[in-house]
Amino acid sequence: MSELMTQFLNNLHLSLAVAGRTAAELWRDSADLISRLLDILLEFAFYYPLLMAYLWMIGAFIYYFHWEKNRNFDHNHPQELSSYPPISIIVPCHNEGRDVEETIEYLLELQYPDYEIIAVNDGSEDDTLAILLAMAAQHPQLRVINLEQNQGKAVALNTGALFSSNEFLICIDGDALLAPHAASWIMQHFLSGPRVAAVTGNPRIRTRSTLLGKIQVGEFSAIVGLIKRAQRVYGRVFTVSGVVAGFRKSALHRVGYWSNDMVTDDIDISWKLQLDHWDIRFEPNALCWILMPETLHGLWRQRLRWAQGGAEVLLRYSKRLGLWRSRRMWGVYVEYLTSVFWSYTMILILTLWSLGWFVDLPEEVSIPTLIPSWGGVILGMTCLLQFAVSLIIDTRYEKGITKTYYWMIWYPLIYWLINVLTTAAGLIKALNKKRNTRAVWVSPDRGIR
Repeated sequence: MSELMTQFLNNLHLSLAVAGRTAAELWRDSADLISRLLDILLEFAFYYPLLMAYLWMIGAFIYYFHWEKNRNFDHNHPQELSSYPPISIIVPCHNEGRDVEETIEYLLELQYPDYEIIAVNDGSEDDTLAILLAMAAQHPQLRVINLEQNQGKAVALNTGALFSSNEFLICIDGDALLAPHAASWIMQHFLSGPRVAAVTGNPRIRTRSTLLGKIQVGEFSAIVGLIKRAQRVYGRVFTVSGVVAGFRKSALHRVGYWSNDMVTDDIDISWKLQLDHWDIRFEPNALCWILMPETLHGLWRQRLRWAQGGAEVLLRYSKRLGLWRSRRMWGVYVEYLTSVFWSYTMILILTLWSLGWFVDLPEEVSIPTLIPSWGGVILGMTCLLQFAVSLIIDTRYEKGITKTYYWMIWYPLIYWLINVLTTAAGLIKALNKKRNTRAVWVSPDRGIR
């Protein structure tokens, strides 16, 4: 019996030793795998923005030399059109009493021979309706449609489109100032391309009294303008600008107009039109002066809405993107998915770095510093180069804009962090959103004036 017990104990000891070695080897292999995965994520976090910056710059250069360089330099003198079809300008309004009068006055000075203005008051709780009715009594070009309850911007746009009597529409926000010749620049594309369904204009920032405002002046040139130029070259545009865009009504009718349950109507209509094989173009001469948030709270709300809207669109149309006939949208789709993955990667890196200040993390997941090494210097220089390229291109449309170059050094610190967090949060909100929930107006932060 003692011999059996001794043999059993020896076997047990041997088994435990083997199990111990196996567990140690398993942990070591797992630790190596985790370390390699983290290294890959760190490299991705660095190379992705670097790659996209050069793709955008290359695309913008191609666009500039192909479409911009040899065109009429002065945006105030568009070339003569072969014809001037009548257009309807739709202005959806919700609590725009502070700005709508100036918006309509600018529209009345539009240098286009035949147009009507349709202002849709969507359940405003201020004096917006009274201002519009008073102006309509003085200006026959202005028609006012009143919706008693807040129905949302998409419903306001649909209402204006259905009440319009013309094939071509230009939609602007109730606090935006459209440049006098913007309509002529937009109409060039519709007249030259029968498959053109929409033309996105070139928003310029009015509010620039704070650091956030000054940075956004450069952002709309260095980031928004550059991306739109590049996407136009590479095939498809992620979105028209919701604050200023022209539309062909027959194309809108084919796709069912604007969706009233999407947080960002502009992204949604862009995808609906392009998935129906219509073309969207960018017109940098179609200037429109806009108001933007100048507080962190207002900026957070705006970017969160943009992020949620983008996620909603991709979730809704993901099945259609699997079809071969939708292949021209694949690049935009992959780009967005990659940017979402990059945002979550950055959150993971920031979380591990922050935890390292309070607890001793295993070496495999420890990130000792975020201070840029030589790679960070390359990324910073590329970022500054991107800003310089875009601002130089945009001097054609706004004199003195290169003065904002100094403020753009703060862009990565402030806006990258906000965009990373809102992209991650926006996807979660889109996944948790109840279906068929109408997207109603929420008055935004319009800056300090």
